[in-house]
Amino acid sequence: MARRPFGGFYALMFITLTKHLQPAPLPVDDDPRWARIVARDKSADGAFWYSVATTGVYCRPSCPSRRANPANVQLHDTLQQAKATGFRPCRRCNPDGPSLEAANAAMVADACRRIEASEDEPSLAELADAAGRSPGYFHRVFKALTGLTPKDYAAARRAARVRQGLEDGVSVTSAIYDAGFNSSGRFYEKSTGMLGMTPTRYRAGGANEEIRFAVGETSLGTILVASSRKGVASILLGQDPDALVRDLQDRFPKARLVGGDGDYEALVARVVGFVEAPALGLDLPLDVRGTAFQQRVWQALRDIPAGHTVSYAEIARRIGAPKATRAIAAACAANALAVAIPCHRVIRKDGALSGYAWGAERKRALLDREAGGTATTYRSSRA
Repeated sequence: MARRPFGGFYALMFITLTKHLQPAPLPVDDDPRWARIVARDKSADGAFWYSVATTGVYCRPSCPSRRANPANVQLHDTLQQAKATGFRPCRRCNPDGPSLEAANAAMVADACRRIEASEDEPSLAELADAAGRSPGYFHRVFKALTGLTPKDYAAARRAARVRQGLEDGVSVTSAIYDAGFNSSGRFYEKSTGMLGMTPTRYRAGGANEEIRFAVGETSLGTILVASSRKGVASILLGQDPDALVRDLQDRFPKARLVGGDGDYEALVARVVGFVEAPALGLDLPLDVRGTAFQQRVWQALRDIPAGHTVSYAEIARRIGAPKATRAIAAACAANALAVAIPCHRVIRKDGALSGYAWGAERKRALLDREAGGTATTYRSSRA
């Protein structure tokens, strides 16, 4: 009985020692969460937070601020733990509320709605003031998220209004002013590039627009070249000439398709020569029809020299829309001018070919040919 207090003492000592012998936490730079902070992993936001002793702030994992020394970093499982440090929330990543990315997306969405709802084009200063940001910051964020400047976006919306008005059957004059143009002169200066034809012809659905075309043969299969009065509007590749003509009819359902004469067949021969020997170049007027964003992408593609390739992400960076990789891929897929707008020169970031509207084997053959190596022999899937 006299030993009970002594035994109790040892029990207390055992509990105390056990408590102090618990494994020490991993050094921050050995913790798997640190790698996610280094990578600025957005998917980690909300899973944990971290604080930095030297700056006196706490952040979300995706914070864009300069990377801290891990010796000065403490990791927190909850936002409450991060706040308990007594540090202030980071102004760049706003760990207490929506991420900067989400806030910017909401800001741009609101600006787009303002542009679409306004009868007159809002100025950059007006849009930036409504967003509570400087004009320079607002302009950079808007372009990064949409791929267009606010001015280009407004122009694209006006063009869409004009097209919708003409398709609905209103007069050309009404469509022009309803779309927000202050004068018909300003509209007609841009109408051909905007509509691909005169407003009156567009209002008629492109009826009777003359499209000349001819079919030829290349080592990559059959090629169809078609032109409007403005320039070459389609270069289609395939195996079946009849299928290519049907494709052309689908692209210009109300146009009048006219088989090319000898002079036009000479133009087709130039396109065929370019396919076979890319070093020849292709200096022909083009009728490029697409949205403002698509046209920016296609111009960036035309700037890629033969023998070179770039990734979709790099094209997005070049046009000032680094987050628009999927939209870049969609613009490449919508390209109707094979080889003239060289979407075959765009590959995946890992070097894989990715898709190609005219077939992956044709893409490989074109790239091998342009690289100056032994040309890959094209094999039709029908062979």
